[in-house]
Amino acid sequence: MQEITKYLIKPTVDKLGEVKAWEETIMLPTYETGENEKNPMFLEKRVYQGSSGVVYPYPVIEKIKDEKIEKPYRAVFLENYYLKIMILPELGGRLQMGYDKIKKRHFVYYNQVIKPALVGLTGPWISGGIEFNWPQHHRPSTFLPTESLIEENEDGSVTVWCSEVERMFRTKGMQGFTLYPDKAYVEIKVKVYNRTNFPQTFLWWANPAVVVHDYYKSVFPPDIHAVFDHGKREVSTFPIATGTYYKHDYSAGVDISKYKNVPVPTSYMAVLSKFDFVGGYEDDVQAGLLHVANHHVSPGKKQWTWGCGDFGQAWDRNLTDEDGPYIELMTGVYTDNQPDFSWLHPFEEKSWSQYFMPYSDVEYVKNATKDVLANIYVEKGVGNIIVYTTSKFEGVRILIQDKSGDTVFDKTVDISPENTAKYQFNYTGKEYLVLNIFDKNGKLLLEYSTKKLPEKETPEPAKAVLKIDEIKTNEGLYLSGLHLEQYRHATYSPVDYYKEALRRDERDVRCNNALGLYYLRRGQFKMSQPYFEKAVKSITRHNPNPYNGEPYYNLGFSLKYQGKFDEAYDAFYKSAWNSEWQDAAYFAIAQIDCKRGDFKLALEHVDKALIKNWHNHKARQLKASILRKLGKKELALRLIEDSLEIDLFNIGVIFEKYLITKDSKVLDEIKSLLQSKVHTYIEYAIDFMGAGMYDEALTLLDVIKDSSYPMVHYFIGYLHFLKNETKTAKTCYEKAEKMSPNYCFPNKLEEVLVLENAISINPDSAKAYYYLGNFWYGHRQYADAVACWEQSVKLDNTYPTALRNLALAYYNKLNKKEEAKELLEAAFKLDKTDSRIFMELDQLYKKLNVPLSQRLSIYGKYNNLVEDRDDLCVERITLYNLTGQYKTAYDLINSRHFHPWEGGEGKIVGQYVLSRFALAEEAIEAGDYKKALQLLNETDSYPHNLGEGKLSTIAENDVEYYKGLIYSKLGDKENAAKWLQKAAKGNKEPQQAFYYNEQGPDKIYYQGMAWKLLGDLNKSNERFNALIEHGKKHMNDHCVMDYFAVSLPDLAIWDADLNKLNRIHCHYVIGLGNLGLGKTAEAKKSFEEVLRMDLSHIGANWFIAQIK
Repeated sequence: MQEITKYLIKPTVDKLGEVKAWEETIMLPTYETGENEKNPMFLEKRVYQGSSGVVYPYPVIEKIKDEKIEKPYRAVFLENYYLKIMILPELGGRLQMGYDKIKKRHFVYYNQVIKPALVGLTGPWISGGIEFNWPQHHRPSTFLPTESLIEENEDGSVTVWCSEVERMFRTKGMQGFTLYPDKAYVEIKVKVYNRTNFPQTFLWWANPAVVVHDYYKSVFPPDIHAVFDHGKREVSTFPIATGTYYKHDYSAGVDISKYKNVPVPTSYMAVLSKFDFVGGYEDDVQAGLLHVANHHVSPGKKQWTWGCGDFGQAWDRNLTDEDGPYIELMTGVYTDNQPDFSWLHPFEEKSWSQYFMPYSDVEYVKNATKDVLANIYVEKGVGNIIVYTTSKFEGVRILIQDKSGDTVFDKTVDISPENTAKYQFNYTGKEYLVLNIFDKNGKLLLEYSTKKLPEKETPEPAKAVLKIDEIKTNEGLYLSGLHLEQYRHATYSPVDYYKEALRRDERDVRCNNALGLYYLRRGQFKMSQPYFEKAVKSITRHNPNPYNGEPYYNLGFSLKYQGKFDEAYDAFYKSAWNSEWQDAAYFAIAQIDCKRGDFKLALEHVDKALIKNWHNHKARQLKASILRKLGKKELALRLIEDSLEIDLFNIGVIFEKYLITKDSKVLDEIKSLLQSKVHTYIEYAIDFMGAGMYDEALTLLDVIKDSSYPMVHYFIGYLHFLKNETKTAKTCYEKAEKMSPNYCFPNKLEEVLVLENAISINPDSAKAYYYLGNFWYGHRQYADAVACWEQSVKLDNTYPTALRNLALAYYNKLNKKEEAKELLEAAFKLDKTDSRIFMELDQLYKKLNVPLSQRLSIYGKYNNLVEDRDDLCVERITLYNLTGQYKTAYDLINSRHFHPWEGGEGKIVGQYVLSRFALAEEAIEAGDYKKALQLLNETDSYPHNLGEGKLSTIAENDVEYYKGLIYSKLGDKENAAKWLQKAAKGNKEPQQAFYYNEQGPDKIYYQGMAWKLLGDLNKSNERFNALIEHGKKHMNDHCVMDYFAVSLPDLAIWDADLNKLNRIHCHYVIGLGNLGLGKTAEAKKSFEEVLRMDLSHIGANWFIAQIK
């Protein structure tokens, strides 16, 4: 244990009835990350945890440093008699440490070092503690700072709040960690709030890590008999798995609730439990962690493990120095799977509480509340009852009766976290038992029945959304499109479904509304209008008062963003005829009232909004502003205080307090909360701007007037324009134009208005065009993006990223491959220090089949850039292997510490194996069989510097075959037969391998070669012919990405032609089959066809070299 850890767990509260909270700066050993990537990442087709892996508008970090330093962190501590916890607001507001003072143990896994690995959506992620995944998994801002405050409550409890407005969907999330006097649990109160005008989706998984070992088991409720994988694409029985799950064979019947029994990376998620708990338990120390929450809103119960095998151990090394292993015992609210998103309507707040607690002795909990946990079981005529409580309970009655109501056990005891109740009783009956636990006043605390639950069928895995031509009804098309939007599917587009529905029936209300909203969300204000108008026309065809006013509401915003405020006002008012849209619509109406200067009417309308939604945080700020405008400052201040009880981080109302009181301390409070979070300042300035309060918005932005972020100054300029101060606006726009464009990735709809205005006032604004192009491309409006970037480059062809972005669009969207190459070469020529652009240029050369020697020569000129990035180092090694320079590749692999991305494993280990494989073959040809065997044995496990371990499920027919061949040449028939028989096993059905843990077709080739050496030509030829038949059969398939893909191994820059990849695959497998059959001329022809399409194909290069 490190000295800092000893200090952190040292108790400061030693008596009941007390809760302490304090903040201090601590020094933690830390591996730092590289810089944010200054080029925007448009990863439209990246699949991540089963849904979209888009990171825009966040920058990514792609480098982890290998040096450890002592780094200061602002830590907030909470402590009572039983527990001590530490929260790190600067790292996503996570609970980093949870310490059980009674058992003197960390009840959540405590990692003593901050050691990020490339696991998060945008890069760095750390293990340990409790983190929060929202609005998707992994949280985009998991490694970013949050605002934080300490709140003392009337009941003596203390809450530490952390809050942020995230940038991707502009929603707000707050988690409050509460310790109560004399309670041995942490309550986490959560609020998520949609600050936007349109529906958003979210998921929430609180993610506690727990330490694991051979004595660990996960404790799921007794009604869980089956668990699902991500997207519910696979299902397994639980806790005893009896089939294949995550490619691992559990057919013997294996208890997968135990860590030691799961050797490979595995997720499983329970469904439809009627119990409120999930937990984990360590048999050796008789203690564990339990989560309790209302299962009606918190159905998510999940375990994730890296696996206890070599692969998982490597990831543990990537994430810690001396702690671990761990698993994640995830708890989902408004979600039961990943992906599984719920809706948040405009200005809707959802809130809930989750409880995390250490517990002792109870083992397999049968039922639990936040106050009481119990286990009851009978073995060999002896009953066992174990009861744990999270606070002191005197006079607790434990009553156990049989089915007939006869008492089997009845005892009154005192229980506390320090004193678990454990009793045995004789019971030889065959009837089920009923447990009831009462407090001293006779109030029922907990109940449970041992009655066997009815047998349930194992549920079926989920099914993919049907293809468009398979859907017969417009309702089916609409619901499919909506599902794709809700689940943020990475590769299927909802637009295709909506458009097909409108092709069949152009009056379809829901699809017109959905398609209009799709375009409206993406800044296409004018384009969206006709869709809403068609929807309105349909719903008012027979009467003017429709059942649902949503098309009117959306039409209102389409018009408002176009500056048509009078028409928007009418549309909003009509939508407010329906109850469900009154909250959002009256808020929008009140904003326009304020623009018109009619604050009395605005007050009437904002009150209507608040009647419908008392927790509309933005309406509260607007009402405070209106009251100030009407001179009702005391009412405004009372409203502000009431509003801060709902949301301590409502910057809008805090700023209103400053505007009313002119108290500089209030402004200092805002500065202290937000620090330099310019995006959050802009969000709240937009709130004032939306109501025509331009001076207020300017005053707020004045706090960050010295910011170097260009959009701050564009907004300041736009606000001056709205005040008819065009000259000042132009000056601000010119200032913004000159600022560093690094990390400026606009994402807000209002930024479209701002940038378009900047361009209209200053048509020579190259950077404004560039920023607007970023917005359009990030929102998949490619034609507009191309037009903006082309104009930006025309005005200023010296900014590398604008050229780079345009190259991206030209290649991926317009099939202008040569133009893309010229643009990217020009971009790199402008900045030869940008290793990211160098990598992208090399990948483009790879796509364009630039000769391998030419690419390798270019690498030689920029060694400093290559050394800056793992992916470039891996690609250089690959080129050396492809060009037969295996010893050079071998040495380079041994000389670097690699940091793989989760989901992108296999690249460096593939080259590691290939270099040894090739050198072994050279040794065989030289007759040095001992050296060859030594090289092949080096593939049995991977050295730590690769950052990866070997999966137990990986197919190694090639290595096994060559080992058999070597032993055969050595005359060792026994070992030769052993290894050849191993090599002959495996799946003999060819498939295209996207992931490195999938069996590639070359493994079937080596199966055949093994059978050939074993003398069974029938089985040998069966493999080879299967390869040929597969290639011929599937040559002309039309290919699409797997609907249920969970992750793709590449941060795809350049779009891949799946049909071309399929043809490459088919020619390759035909070549393999013919090579195995001895038809070398035909095999060579196939491999040459592969290389004509892909010079960098590793397999084709390898096997064509084998043909003498």
